Amino acid sequence: MTDGPSIKTVRALSEKYSNWGRWGSDDQVGTLNHIRPEDVVAAAQLVRKGRIVEMGLPIDDAGPQSGGGGFGRFNPIHLMIRDGADVVAGTTIRDFYGGEDKYLRGADDVLIMPLQSGTQWDALAHIFFEGKMYNGVEAMMVGSKGALVNDVTSGCGRMIGRGVLLDVPAAKGVPWLEPGYAVTNADLEACEERQNVTVGRGDFVFVRTGQMAQVRDRGSWGDYAGGSAPGLGLDAVPWVAEREIAALATDTWGMEVRPNETPDTNQPLHIVFIVHMGLWVGEIFDLEPIAVACEEEQRWEFMFSGPPLPITRAVGSPLTPLAIF
Repeated sequence: MTDGPSIKTVRALSEKYSNWGRWGSDDQVGTLNHIRPEDVVAAAQLVRKGRIVEMGLPIDDAGPQSGGGGFGRFNPIHLMIRDGADVVAGTTIRDFYGGEDKYLRGADDVLIMPLQSGTQWDALAHIFFEGKMYNGVEAMMVGSKGALVNDVTSGCGRMIGRGVLLDVPAAKGVPWLEPGYAVTNADLEACEERQNVTVGRGDFVFVRTGQMAQVRDRGSWGDYAGGSAPGLGLDAVPWVAEREIAALATDTWGMEVRPNETPDTNQPLHIVFIVHMGLWVGEIFDLEPIAVACEEEQRWEFMFSGPPLPITRAVGSPLTPLAIF
């Protein structure tokens, strides 16, 4: 018998596929370095119809956190600080929209949310392993005011390029993968073959597990946030690293298979991908509309645009991800 995956496996994969120092000791961009200007130009050539497909969830109180899950995260809270009732009551008579003008009034609102409570990017400062984040930066560089290094704004001007959907359930002929299923290297290659597409350097890769479809089929989020889920497995690490992709996103809460394959450490792929590879990871993407669009268009590549919000020192960010055909 051979031992199963463990922290030793995580350390070995991290060492083998580490990008620390690859783009300089002060690099904060990680795998987005794989994108070149000519790649953006080539991605623009994929726009032939002007069809736009949204790939994100609405930001509202119906989000995926439910039943106490989500590791302390809660669904967004949207509040009005000036609304139509204030206009009717006359309490906005001196508001900054109208001043003394008796005609013009306005409405304003505020949003309270964990930045990773919906469709979001993990910044390279999001995860630490043994006291370090990407490129060997000390964990102390993230304090109460946020990340001084590797924050999410590093990706704001670079999140555009060729997107590729890898629809694993479709390749297997099932509506969704069951919780606990670890997506393998062979699964990803099977998607490429079925879809007649090859993932390469600088691509934004979206791996559909179908968990969002399963949630909608049962009519509730259940334990989606933090519970058992299909996702990338350790076997897929060489595929991800050797393709030199720019970013990876899935339709699950945590990107990787849960329960994790390593009983002695949590979220092992976050350690390998984010901390050591400097890979930008997206989670809670709604890949159902894009899966339908790809089948209708009979092509699984498109121009992708999805920069994070420029939130200074943030370790994650919501976004509006778009696929354009």
